[in-house]
Amino acid sequence: MRRRDREVTDMNEIMHILEEGKVLHLGLSDKGMPYIVPMNYGFLMEDGKLTFYLHGALEGRKLDVIKENPLCCCQIDCDGALVEGKVACQYGYSYYSLMGFGKATIVDDPSEKMKGLTLLMKEQTGRDFEFNEKLVSIVAVIRVDCDSFTAKHRPLSMKPQV
Repeated sequence: MRRRDREVTDMNEIMHILEEGKVLHLGLSDKGMPYIVPMNYGFLMEDGKLTFYLHGALEGRKLDVIKENPLCCCQIDCDGALVEGKVACQYGYSYYSLMGFGKATIVDDPSEKMKGLTLLMKEQTGRDFEFNEKLVSIVAVIRVDCDSFTAKHRPLSMKPQV
């Protein structure tokens, strides 16, 4: 990370990003070309290991790309706000963000699909939902295991570097 003054290492702040963000941008490589998909997510943070669960249709480009090349990256941001200045170069944007790198896996096991969808719905709605094998059979669930992740924060009060 180039701007160490913006690096977030405090786990409470990292959890804030994960809990407040609602859209994960999944970055894949489709035969050497970038392919980015915005997706809702659920997550697990256990012993510093970050895992995301995503869902979608049972077929389509995203799944085809993952089958061909499961390496991926993901990005989440929250708390965005304009930072105003007196001149154009002083304007900026305040935010929290998280970037993760890892591997995407299409989940086949019905019990893990239920777990993933339960986490996703809890993150997105704040409510607990129950799933059965019939419900999870009509949706694809993708697990992203992050090998590494970094987080960043640019506060509103930070003075721009000129």
